Amino acid sequence: MLELADIFRDAGPAYRQAYAPRMLPSHRAALRDLEACRTAACGGHLCACDHCGERRYRYHSCRNRHCPKCHADQTRRWLDQQRARLLPCPYFLVTFTLPAELRALARSHQKRVYGLLMSAAAQALLKLTADPQHLGARPGLLAVLHTWTRALLYHPHVHLLVTAGGWSEGLDPRWVPARRPAFLLPGWALSVVFRAKFRDALRKAGLLDQAPATVWTRDWVVHLQHAGNGDQVLDYLARYVFRIALVNSRLEHFENGRVTFRFRDGRTGKTRRCTLDALSFIARFLQHVLPRGFSKVRYYGLFSPSRKPLLEQARAQLVALPTSPPRPAPVATDLAASDVAVEPVTPRCPFCGIGALQVIQTLPRWRPPP
Repeated sequence: MLELADIFRDAGPAYRQAYAPRMLPSHRAALRDLEACRTAACGGHLCACDHCGERRYRYHSCRNRHCPKCHADQTRRWLDQQRARLLPCPYFLVTFTLPAELRALARSHQKRVYGLLMSAAAQALLKLTADPQHLGARPGLLAVLHTWTRALLYHPHVHLLVTAGGWSEGLDPRWVPARRPAFLLPGWALSVVFRAKFRDALRKAGLLDQAPATVWTRDWVVHLQHAGNGDQVLDYLARYVFRIALVNSRLEHFENGRVTFRFRDGRTGKTRRCTLDALSFIARFLQHVLPRGFSKVRYYGLFSPSRKPLLEQARAQLVALPTSPPRPAPVATDLAASDVAVEPVTPRCPFCGIGALQVIQTLPRWRPPP
């Protein structure tokens, strides 16, 4: 099967030669790490079959958070942790999209602008939900940043999983449910507050003069939809917490210096294909690599670490309610964090099909981890 690493190893040197002076450190690291993933550069194990003696090398993962082959165990652990954190209540998915006029600014100041985008979206939600006219309580917010479309075009936006209700800290501390099952907040009002919050944040950051004035007079896109008990949204978000939205199975061809990958059209639901020259493909992928140290998952409101006591009070009250929908228990995992990608079951020998592969030698990595 064609892999992203195959394209990087073949076209990466030409890409570096063409764009090295303009490459961000995070882009250089991602290109280097994905080229080395599952190769001797990352170290590994030499295994031997306990039946026929066949020997196989098994190399470690690169651990780069943008690699499509790494982090399966981390994804499962993260998903279990989030399911345990969720309250037994309905949820809404709210998506805030950065206008096209501000994408150049975001691309030039990624770490700053991405953080402001996530913060402004959360502040807008908390401001409106604090208003007694809408909710009059503090909800729980889980925010995840995405920067892509299905065709890997640059499209910064943030998804927030929001409780359909919140904790009131007044004289009578209690859980306040959303007034209507299918409605949380008016989208038009949320859009106005989001735009104002982001503009104020840019001004404080000294970046307002780099934004076109016309962007403040147009409507900003905010989309709200009911999300059931939140499990399906968590499954979707978990896929992209530790990687970019391109799995190796979507790659179809790499021939004559051109890459073809498929994606689903969001409007028609049909499968489409995109063909790019290898350097353009690499550039399109790398524009979604996040700055080093940037956290793409953040928690606000009741889910903020500083609000943990209130979160547990809300959980206790919701569990006691007779109408509280039951949540499935988190799946227990026995996975320890490690830079060694070792399968939980001893693999069978692919040569004889009878024996099991046993580790007989550890191979040190000859490049530093990311």
